[in-house]
Amino acid sequence: MKKVEAIIRKTKFDEVKEALKEAGIEFITFWNVRGVGKDSQKRVYRGVMYDTSTIERVMINFICREQYLEPAIKALLSSAKTGEIGDGKIFVSEISDGFRIRTGEHGDVSVFLEENNV
Repeated sequence: MKKVEAIIRKTKFDEVKEALKEAGIEFITFWNVRGVGKDSQKRVYRGVMYDTSTIERVMINFICREQYLEPAIKALLSSAKTGEIGDGKIFVSEISDGFRIRTGEHGDVSVFLEENNV
């Protein structure tokens, strides 16, 4: 199993969510996050100066089987991209085990439905 974490623009969230669904990712966790990037700029809007160094983004997190990893990464890359600085990052980690609290099951069946187990 793999854990995928992606930090994307808030404006791309709905597009990314649909792309992941089409790629076979059935469940994601997400939350609003703020970060500080390399680019620290001041912008003036209607005479008021704004510090744009703190950036609002959405962090998406999901667990998937190996066969869904490549389609999920491709879906993230194509749907989250604007071509500008600040499109985001994707991180992939290995998951050694998982447990379903209700039943005590562990491994793939703790995360995925048994009938879909490959």
